[in-house]
Amino acid sequence: MSTPRNSILCPNCRKLISLDEPACPYCGLIRPGLHETAGKLQNILFAFEPVKTIIYVNIAFFVLSLLLNPRGIFMGGSPLGFLSPSDQSLFLLGATGTIPVFHYHNFWSLLSASFLHGGILHIVFNMMALYQLGPFVLREFGIHRFMNIYILTGIVGFAVSVLAGVRFTIGASASICGLIGAIIYFGKSRGGSYGEAIYKQALGWVVGLIIFGFLFSGINNWAHGGGLLSGLLIAYWMGYNDQKSESAWNKILAYGCILITAGVLVWSVGSSIYYKISA
Repeated sequence: MSTPRNSILCPNCRKLISLDEPACPYCGLIRPGLHETAGKLQNILFAFEPVKTIIYVNIAFFVLSLLLNPRGIFMGGSPLGFLSPSDQSLFLLGATGTIPVFHYHNFWSLLSASFLHGGILHIVFNMMALYQLGPFVLREFGIHRFMNIYILTGIVGFAVSVLAGVRFTIGASASICGLIGAIIYFGKSRGGSYGEAIYKQALGWVVGLIIFGFLFSGINNWAHGGGLLSGLLIAYWMGYNDQKSESAWNKILAYGCILITAGVLVWSVGSSIYYKISA
C-alpha cells in the first residue's frame, strides 16, 4: 500500500522540501505546494498560446452568432453594423446589459459579452487591438496575470455599464481597455525612458478611445472606463514581472477564471443551439 507523498521539488529552486511548507526554506517561494499544483494545471489549460486562443474564440462566436439567424446578417444600418448578427442571436449567446441582467437574470452574461461582436468591423478592430496589446501584457505581466486582467476587467467594465443603465451591450473592448489600464500602470511604475515611452503611448490610446467614444454613437464608454480603471487597479494589486514573480494565488485565480469562462461559453453555445432547434 503506497503512502501519501509529503515532499516535493521546489518549483523555483528545485530543492527537496516538505509539501506543506508555507515558504521554501532555500529560495523563499511562497506556498510552493500551490505552485506545483498550479504548474500541473498550466500544462492542461495553457496548451495553446493565450492571445491567439482568445482571438479564435471570438471569431468562432462571431461566426456562430451569424449562423443562428442568417437573415439578420446584412441588416446593419451603419458601417459598424455590416455583416451583423441579430440581437436575438447575441442575446442567446450572452449579450449583457440591463435587459439581460435585470429582466432575465442572465448575470453570467457579464462574462460572455466580452466574446461577442455586433459586426465585421467591430470584431476586426477589437481583435487587431488585442493582437497588438496582448503580447506586451503577456510578456511583462506573465500568462496568469494576463488572463486575470483580461477576464476580470471585462466583467468589471460591463458591470459598470449595467449599473449606469446601458440596456444591451457586447464586445471585447472592455477587456482591451483593461489591458491598456495595466500598461499605463506598468509604464508609470517602471519609470525610466522605457517606462515613460510606454506610459505616453498608452495615454495616447486613452485619448483616442475618448475621441472615438464621443464621435460615434453606440460606443459603450461606461464599459471602456470600467475596464480601464479596473485594469489599473488589478495591475497595481498583482504587480508585473520586474516587480515580483507571479504568486501561487495569481495562478489559481487565473485557472478559476479560465474554467468559469469556458463553462459559461459552453453553456451559452449549448443553450442557444437548443433554443433554435426547439423553437
